[in-house]
Amino acid sequence: MKVTYKGMPHALPPKVQQKLDGKFAKIAKLLDGKGEREAHVIVTQERRMCCAEVTLQFHDHKLVGKGSDTDLFTALSMALEKLDSQAVKQRTKWRATHRRQDEGLRRSEGAVTGAPAKAPASRARQGRGESAAKRIFRVNGDDRRKPMTLDEAMLEMGKNQDYLVYRDAQHDGLSVLVRRRDGHFDLIES
Repeated sequence: MKVTYKGMPHALPPKVQQKLDGKFAKIAKLLDGKGEREAHVIVTQERRMCCAEVTLQFHDHKLVGKGSDTDLFTALSMALEKLDSQAVKQRTKWRATHRRQDEGLRRSEGAVTGAPAKAPASRARQGRGESAAKRIFRVNGDDRRKPMTLDEAMLEMGKNQDYLVYRDAQHDGLSVLVRRRDGHFDLIES
């Protein structure tokens, strides 16, 4: 993160500057992970108080953290803590509005599914080719599907599904058909 300071009465000691750089790196990782953001720090002194204001742009929002104390480092730390909490709040809002709603539905087509439960889901890294976020699907009792045989379940399972939950027509119980890694199937009956 590129940080510009204005109004600093003197240069900060190296240890203090290193701590501040770590806090800025944490905020940069939270917002974009690349450290390409710019932060502007304005320091003013009024009598014995040091006032610090840190401004950062996140998409279309301006994040501002203010802190004041007799110690410059404490004032900057307070401002960075407020900025961190604002960044977390804006990041969660951004994720909630920009995340696709049907993310996990394609994997479970044909399976007994319902509305996704409200649970926190962490997004896996897309750069390593891992799967998208894990989701939990709540199945209510009012979602009644017709019972099917084992052959019908195998036909409905498809090539890219790993499992299928269905109601067995012969036993009138719940069954799970699971595709093994070697291509064969396991059947779990209740």
